[in-house]
This record gives sequence, structure tokens and C-alpha cells, in this order.
Amino acid sequence: MTTIRPVRITKVLPDSIAAEIGFEPGDAIVSINGTSPRDLIDYQFLCADEVLELEVLDATGKTHSIEIEKDYDEDLGLEFETALFDGLIQCNNRCPFCFIDQQPPGKRSSLYLKDDDYRLSFLYGSYLTLTNLTEREWQRIEKMRLSPLYVSVHATEPEVRIRLLKNTRAGQILEQIKWFQKTRLQIHAQVVVCPDINDGIHLEQTLRDLASFHTGEVPAVASVAVVPVGLTRFRPEQDELTPVTREKAREVISQVRLLQQEFRQKFRQSCVWLADEWFLIAGEELPTEAEYKDYPQIDNGVGSIRLFLKQFTQAADKLLPPKIPQRKLTWVVGNAVEQAFQPILKQLNSVEGLEVNMRALNSDYWGQSITVTGLLTGHDLLLKLQGQNLGDGILLPSVMLKHGELIFLDDISVEDVARKLDTKIFPVAGVEEFIQICIKPFNGSNS
Repeated sequence: MTTIRPVRITKVLPDSIAAEIGFEPGDAIVSINGTSPRDLIDYQFLCADEVLELEVLDATGKTHSIEIEKDYDEDLGLEFETALFDGLIQCNNRCPFCFIDQQPPGKRSSLYLKDDDYRLSFLYGSYLTLTNLTEREWQRIEKMRLSPLYVSVHATEPEVRIRLLKNTRAGQILEQIKWFQKTRLQIHAQVVVCPDINDGIHLEQTLRDLASFHTGEVPAVASVAVVPVGLTRFRPEQDELTPVTREKAREVISQVRLLQQEFRQKFRQSCVWLADEWFLIAGEELPTEAEYKDYPQIDNGVGSIRLFLKQFTQAADKLLPPKIPQRKLTWVVGNAVEQAFQPILKQLNSVEGLEVNMRALNSDYWGQSITVTGLLTGHDLLLKLQGQNLGDGILLPSVMLKHGELIFLDDISVEDVARKLDTKIFPVAGVEEFIQICIKPFNGSNS
């Protein structure tokens, strides 16, 4: 049994109920109406009541009882150090393609946490395998209607999924999806394609099985993303994995497109999507925006490039001036998106006075010949950009950085890279910030 610890408050939102009462960062919630919340889900559920009795531990270790009257569902205005108050449910599989096992040792500890927690799946859309859920957790998912969950399926044939996950419990996936169907709950599924293991006839079987649950008023399988396996030079030896080649990417695109056509006729809409990476590896044109519906798997790289292009065009029409004072910038991206982003480059360079040079890099750090932007590291920038004329600074997509911090995946800081390259670095998130940094005067900051 895991221990539920009092959860420490990291932020009190201004003008909130909590601020009015006098909560401070460092205080901790012990219980709400006599119940100790296990996680953010419990906290939100318990705080929905109009009358709350809170047991709070302050930073000095003193306990306080606080009664609060508020409107139903009104938020208290507290943020916490973690969404899980009783610890992370860790993965019990040994998937050879697991990215965590494909990293070098000695980096920050959070990079090695194997999350397989249904609560993070519900709250943030992270993927889980369903192999480690106890009966109590299944009951809680049903009782609290924790839907949709995001599930790594990979294969529906028991022997193929067991081979991929190295876990005998992995063979229960179809029965588990039937449970979601029976309880009128939903999943978004992903299939990571590993050549010679779950591709070809196995991929077709998996997609047909998953599509069979895309029926009824509440389809148990709301969507399916087909993703290519990503491999690094740090992966374990003799892992039986083969990288996705251009030929394999084209083969999968062709196979899935035929099935998409069939499913569209059957369901009047698509339920299976290919990740953008397939088209980048294959050197083929991305699908049109209309094909992505409401982008149900955007965080899985399904339609993210097409959406970025659309958002950029819309923002550029409003924000890009015809002329600015002379400015030269270097835009760093993964070489996988080099061709796809040419229209953006052309539009930026149509502004008189603005020169943006794209540097599309592969990752020497991971040992990849084709690399998505989010996997570029500080090592890669230092290796490829040292001694070059980078103009007035580097435009750095924030997907390369740890969430909320200026640190690359290899633990090198943005500040270190800026100093060693002797240039300014401008981390950018979203198209509007990207355009504003291109056209507005700089401040004195180096990173």
C-alpha cells in the first residue's frame, strides 16, 4: 500500500480564495472533509463541494483546521509540486523501444522515471499500457469516469504484444478495450510500429481490431495514432529492433491509407491517423489540414506540423510588417522538418530587412540521421554551430527544452550554449512569440 503524503503547495494564485485566506507556498494539504487526496483528481473532486474542512500543515510543521464556504466547483487557487500525492505508478514492462532505456546514464533523475500511471494519462494525455492496474484502480476509473485515457496498444494479437512489452499480462488488451466499451469510457490508442515485429499483417490486424471499437454513440476507441519507432545509439544491444527506412515509411503510409479509406466509408470519418514523422522519413507531402478532423492526437505528432503552418500563416498575416530595421537570425530545427517549413522561411524572408537562416540539424547525440526538432540537444547545437556566423541570435523552439526550464535533454543549459557559441538564444513557444522575436527590438538578455 502506498503512503499518501501531505501535498506541498508551490503557488497561491492572486485574488483567489486561498490567497484571501492566507495560504502560502510551503503549506501542505493533509485532508479535505476528512479524506486525504491521493492525487490531483481526488483534490479536484473533493474541492467541488460548497463547504470544505481542510487540515493544513504549515511550513513550520504546525497543523491548522480551516473551514471554507464557496460556490460549488469554485477553484481554491492552489498549485502543487506534483499531481500525484502517493507516488508514481511505474511501468512493469520491458519494451525494447522504450525511450527511457535508450538514454545515456548519469543525467537528471526525472529522465529515467518509467511512468505507466493512468492518472497522468487522464490529466495530461501521457500514454500507459494498462498492464499494471489492480482491480481497485479499474474500479476507480469507472467510478470517477476517468476518460479518455491514452493507451499504448502497439499490437492486439496477444503473442505479438507480449513479445513487444515483455510482459505476459500484455496479452489481455482486447479484453481491456471491451471493458472500456462496456463501461462507456474511451481511449485514444497509439501503435508504435517496429519493423519485422508488429508491421505488415500484424499492423493490419491491430488497426482492424481497434477500428471495430470505433462504433456507437461513445466509441471505446476514439482515435488511433500510428507512430514510427524511434531509436538511439544508446539502446540496448541485441534488442531485435530495426530502424524505419524511407522504403518502410512509404510501405506503412500506403498500407494505412488503404485502411483509412475503408474505415472512412464504414464510419463516415477517419479513426486512424499517421504521425507526421512517417511523411518526413518517406520524403512525401503531408496530408491536407482537412484530413486531421479536430486533431485528436496532436500531442502524438499527428498533424502538429500542418497545424503549425496554418497558425503561422494566420499570425503572419496580422503581425508581419513589410519592413523592419536590419536583422539576421538563425532558426534551429530538426532536419526532419526542413522541407515542411520552407513556406515559413519564405514568408519571413519576404520582410524587407529581415534575414532568417534555417539550420536543420540531425542529432549526433542520439546517433540519428533524421531527427525531429524536440530531440535536438545542447551537444548538437555546440557541435554543428560552433564558429559559424549566427547573426543576431538563435531562434530556439522550446520543444527542445525541459518543461518550464532552460535545459536541453542532455542536461546542458541554454545559458551554457549561448556563452559557448557567443550569441543570444531566444527560446520560442508558439507562432506569435516566434514572429514577435523576429520583428521586435531585442532586450539585453543573452538567453
